[in-house]
Amino acid sequence: MVRDPSSREEEPDPRDVLAALSDDAAAEIIAALDGPKTASQISEECDIPLSTTYRKLERLTDADLLRESTEIRRDGQHTTRYSVAFDSVTVELDEENELTVELSRPEPAKDERLAALWSEVREET
Repeated sequence: MVRDPSSREEEPDPRDVLAALSDDAAAEIIAALDGPKTASQISEECDIPLSTTYRKLERLTDADLLRESTEIRRDGQHTTRYSVAFDSVTVELDEENELTVELSRPEPAKDERLAALWSEVREET
């Protein structure tokens, strides 16, 4: 399943976002994502074991900090790529003294929009 945080109507749980951002390996992964990359590419570039990389990617994606997209390949071996899904994170204390998080999101690139559309079509069929 491809997850695109920009399609969500509500902001993520502040605890999930803060926990993900406070993780050194997760922060290193975010810094390495200068464009869409596979888990294997991230693992190699960050020198993090692949199993750990997948756990960190899951945590970052669950916190809506990363976007998953599927690279459609002719050989049928589709590849999941990850990219940063935010420009900035704002944490505030609301009127009830509870933390809130607001993520500023970049506009998705043309290929990301196409991949998302293709994923929706595949889900419908």
